[in-house]
Amino acid sequence: MKFNQKHSFFTELLAGQGQPLVIAGPCSAETEEQVMQTAQALKQQRIHLFRAGIWKPRTRPGSFEGVGSEGLLWLNRVKRELGMKVTTEVATARHVEEALKQEVDVLWIGARTTVNPFAVQEIADALKGVKVPVMIKNPVNPDLALWIGAIERIYHAGVSDMAAIHRGFSSYQKSKYRNVPVWQIPIELKARYQSLPVIVDPSHIGGKRELIFPVSQKALDLGYDGVMIETHPNPEQALSDAEQQVTPARLAEILGQLQVRKSHYDDVELENRAEELRLQIDAADHDIIAALAKRMALVEQIGDYKKQNNVQVLQLERWKEIFRSRGEWAEDAGLHAAFIEELYKLIHVESIRKQTQILDGV
Repeated sequence: MKFNQKHSFFTELLAGQGQPLVIAGPCSAETEEQVMQTAQALKQQRIHLFRAGIWKPRTRPGSFEGVGSEGLLWLNRVKRELGMKVTTEVATARHVEEALKQEVDVLWIGARTTVNPFAVQEIADALKGVKVPVMIKNPVNPDLALWIGAIERIYHAGVSDMAAIHRGFSSYQKSKYRNVPVWQIPIELKARYQSLPVIVDPSHIGGKRELIFPVSQKALDLGYDGVMIETHPNPEQALSDAEQQVTPARLAEILGQLQVRKSHYDDVELENRAEELRLQIDAADHDIIAALAKRMALVEQIGDYKKQNNVQVLQLERWKEIFRSRGEWAEDAGLHAAFIEELYKLIHVESIRKQTQILDGV
């Protein structure tokens, strides 16, 4: 996929600024007064794109599900009177049609829609022949293929002016986040499609106001292109997602605190030193791979031994001991035990595969 980077809506907004794209506005458009009050406050901060949810897909019925099409008139007023670009979420073909009639500048597809290829295709069909930028949030579950699939469907409809929004992923495990970031998934997306802008949604990742700044900063440190932050004049009284919205004043503080890192070294001496360190890392990686090869050779030997003595592959107590002891060794070496535990899970899967093949005579 070749995204329209040269004449992209997103890159043109950022041309020469050296700052991240900033999208802000309330989770939901609640009243015309609330929308205008928020937009007027944000216009003073020169944000790039004003956001507001019109149709709100809720987990359970009975919650506030948005004001509907009437809210599009309020967004149109923001455009006309304040000269701001506006964006909203669409989940059906009808949403697309109504949003375009009211000249919404950018559309976004939400996490609950991205997870459903049928719904994404319906939106893609409605976008054929339309020149409008589209942002696509990651699916609710941590599945890179679903995210890419949604992007591909919109791209094949003729939309090449696109961006991805990372809003985190659902998890059954307890976490300080509302939606765990799983940073490796958007990093892999960015690695595959380097011209695709990636925007972080710290409001949905954090779920709490105090997490918006640290999540935003980490995303910028990873080379993200922008932030989408939910902003409300009275967050405590918001009809949806009250705990994760900030006031316009707090938004200004967050944006003022964020640091944008350079994408490259601007000094030859610094670049040379970095290259020296890269070469040392390459050498260390070579040693790691050699050590893994040695370990797997030993795994094959013990697999042969188990076959000769008619012993099953999985030795649960041995695995528990490995899992426990390697975590302790990691901490003694100054490494995070959780990192080593995840690494050994992969090593164990490969070890079981090799030993199973030996027992099966493969």
